[in-house]
Amino acid sequence: MKIAVIGGAGYIGSHTVRELLDAGHKVHVFDNLSSGLEQNLFPEAGFTKGDILSPAELDAFFSSFQPEGLVHLAAFKAAGESMTNPEKYSVNNISGSVNILNAASAHHVKYIVFSSSAATYGSPKYMPVDEKHPTDPENYYGFTKLAIEKFLKWYDDLRGIKFAALRYFNAAGYDVKGRINGLEKNPANLIPVVMEALTGKRSEVLVFGNDYDTADGTGVRDYIHVNDLARGHKMAFDYLQKNNQSLVVNLGTQTGASVLDIIHGAEKASGKKVPYRIVERRPGDPASLIANPAKAKEILGWEAKYSDLDTILSTTWKAYLANGLGK
Repeated sequence: MKIAVIGGAGYIGSHTVRELLDAGHKVHVFDNLSSGLEQNLFPEAGFTKGDILSPAELDAFFSSFQPEGLVHLAAFKAAGESMTNPEKYSVNNISGSVNILNAASAHHVKYIVFSSSAATYGSPKYMPVDEKHPTDPENYYGFTKLAIEKFLKWYDDLRGIKFAALRYFNAAGYDVKGRINGLEKNPANLIPVVMEALTGKRSEVLVFGNDYDTADGTGVRDYIHVNDLARGHKMAFDYLQKNNQSLVVNLGTQTGASVLDIIHGAEKASGKKVPYRIVERRPGDPASLIANPAKAKEILGWEAKYSDLDTILSTTWKAYLANGLGK
């Protein structure tokens, strides 16, 4: 299949491109490189520099490549920032996604795999969280992801574009074969923040709250290795092609790691101490969020292979070492 990966120079995008190429798909990346990196691009995949906020650039790209499917990974994703700068998230995540959908409709794209988020659920009413759980986002980032899912449903109903909305839990790790080492620019997620503290790029890690109702008082999240996530995208396309039916599905592991688990695991992987400080909780952060991935196993045949904490943290540390950091 000819697949456009929008946001394919980014962290998850580059791993997804590699997975799709390895499966024999013809892939072309569309990315404005605001957070993506040229070093994450592969020569076997085409590349067009363009912005989802430009309908003309999207139209030109779709006209030239004529994809049958697309992956949408071009959203801003920092939950904390979305609460202080909702305008930025409205313009990029919502307006940009509508531009993508309109281009997909105009150019007769059949399938869309959308990078959604567990943030669509908000604070869990029960755990592990399955796809029947109420969607009640607690941050504006999660709201934008849920809104895009609703747009996708309408474009399925009205234009016949079949979609898979993959509700990620916490993407982490780096390619287990070491083929991708491009580090995220200005990361906000915990694991790269911990790595930056280990390598001296930042002075300390701020731990937002240690009084949650969890085993050690710090927030617990379900971490999924990015190779497992990338495999989920490939399998979603297989499903859409075979069944011609849209789906919403969790990609997670049903195991949780706390902030302190991550810090101590990173110390084990690196042999160094992580400087950290406990500060106040952040608004919009649930105490714990753990996936029930049973539907992904049943419908896609997907399950995590690389998502144990040791593999996640050791592959991440190797990526930082490959960039000359932490030695």
